[in-house]
Amino acid sequence: MISVELARALSAAGVLWEPAPGDRFVIDAELLTGDVFWVSDLTVEVHHYKGQSLLGFNGTTEWALDSVTLDQALWLPREDQLRELVGSRLTGVRRTDDGWEVWFEPEPEAEASVTDADLECAYAKAVLAL
Repeated sequence: MISVELARALSAAGVLWEPAPGDRFVIDAELLTGDVFWVSDLTVEVHHYKGQSLLGFNGTTEWALDSVTLDQALWLPREDQLRELVGSRLTGVRRTDDGWEVWFEPEPEAEASVTDADLECAYAKAVLAL
């Protein structure tokens, strides 16, 4: 799972999130970033109110939270979502002794790579480098 710091960097870089079932997120508040939530039709649903998307917590499953706006939530994209963000610029992924190396084309005819012990974090770094 990517770190909260990488998730913040992706958000700051303009990576947009359209919440869907199965997505992971944290509430970006000092005491809550350690709790990971999943969008689900049973516990956390996406609602739209006055043109704004809200993440609604159903029942008492999440300590009586009612809802949070998307700007209060921080998306933790999965490996497949990060790979999709890199898109056709992805040229390779290689396991190394220290983790993972992701190769990509930041511009045509140029190749670069990033490494991380966690594959999702390596993909997130590649997205940020694009």
